[in-house]
Amino acid sequence: MQNDFTIRPNLIITCLALLLGGCASDPAPAPILSGEQMLSESQGIANLGDRWKKGKQLVERGNVLVREGQNKIAEGNRLIEEGEKAKLESEESYKNIKK
Repeated sequence: MQNDFTIRPNLIITCLALLLGGCASDPAPAPILSGEQMLSESQGIANLGDRWKKGKQLVERGNVLVREGQNKIAEGNRLIEEGEKAKLESEESYKNIKK
């Protein structure tokens, strides 16, 4: 029983020492970039930016077309309703004339 008591504090001290040692060590040095590598990466990032801009423009154009299409659909439905009304009124008038 006394053996367990002495092992636990030693285990805690050992774990604490390892934890503090890991936190105190220097981080791994960052790799040094060459000028060509930096240029290549910046061109890749610029290409991503250009592609994003083109995508945004496509979305905006698509939204405009959708709005225009919805307006045309609404106008088409209005014309259909007007035409159906004119047909119905004509048919009713024809029936009244025939009577």
